[in-house]
Amino acid sequence: MAFSLPRISLLDRANARTGFPAAETLNRVLERARQAEELGYHRFWVAEHHAVPGIDGSVPAVLMAAIAARTHSIRVGSGGIMLPNHQPLVVAEQAATLEALHPGRIDLGVGRSVGFTPAVRNALRAGKQDSERFADDLAELLAYLSGSAPVTARPQNESATPVFVLATGAGIDIAARAGLAVVLGGPAVFRTDRSGKLPALERYRSQFRPSRWFDVPFVVVSANVAVGASSQAARELLLPEAVALARSRSTGEFAPLAPVGPADLAALTVREREAVDASLSTSVYGTASEVQSQLEDLLASSGADELLVTGGASDVGAQSESDRLLAGLFGQDRAGRSPSEAEGPILCAGEPVR
Repeated sequence: MAFSLPRISLLDRANARTGFPAAETLNRVLERARQAEELGYHRFWVAEHHAVPGIDGSVPAVLMAAIAARTHSIRVGSGGIMLPNHQPLVVAEQAATLEALHPGRIDLGVGRSVGFTPAVRNALRAGKQDSERFADDLAELLAYLSGSAPVTARPQNESATPVFVLATGAGIDIAARAGLAVVLGGPAVFRTDRSGKLPALERYRSQFRPSRWFDVPFVVVSANVAVGASSQAARELLLPEAVALARSRSTGEFAPLAPVGPADLAALTVREREAVDASLSTSVYGTASEVQSQLEDLLASSGADELLVTGGASDVGAQSESDRLLAGLFGQDRAGRSPSEAEGPILCAGEPVR
């Protein structure tokens, strides 16, 4: 039975895989985006990471351009571009250029994270203190996009490219005041209060101020999701990233994804094994029916308008099958619509969302 949720999307971090060159990883991202469009996913987003051995995607705008050129209808966006690493004018110009080339298909997700290590932050000319000016940088970016800044960004952003804030801490309040959509992911989406709701999202909705981008609050929840023939098969799909993340806490380096067998799990330290278990506990995985039940709970507690599926896998074929099974679970058709919305568009920022 299909969900009534109108939208489901994918975020691909361009995870490196052991034994595969970076060019193959990036081309796989393009192929996955093409498949996602055929399966009816609403958006396909890419992310920004710098100097991380386990991530081959570092420049969202470049990958977005390649994906948009390879596809025809799916929305393409960033999840996200990190404002502390860039001048807001440059980000506005990138978004506006992409929007001009692919009208009505570009999303701009922004965040406030900085480089993972001091060396990376130095290379980016950005420090932890730069994340503290996120609200000001975001306001400047929006001024360029709206044409209200002292300097006019070129090309002008005629289509009001929707802007999403990746919520971390104060990010939710900033998004509400600016009238932007919010993306909440990680353990936070599983921390409900006694009423079964997420306090941060309730606060976002109550504080939201309408803007030229969004008339009403818009919530995207993101979670690692894997669907397999069995619960164990789906769990194995998520293990490589969970293990790489756990090991990074002791090595300081997020490594390329590699298959994980019993011997690899046995070799983990107690702390690493606890980290793996914690990662899996805030992931959604299992057979189609098991995943449906888990997602129904997640969507009920968050009241989300959209689900953004995350999670990297070393097994490309299994990941592709998971994407297919999940799309079928949501009842998406090739136009990216659920049966419930086939008769008319959903309004976002005053315009039909394509």
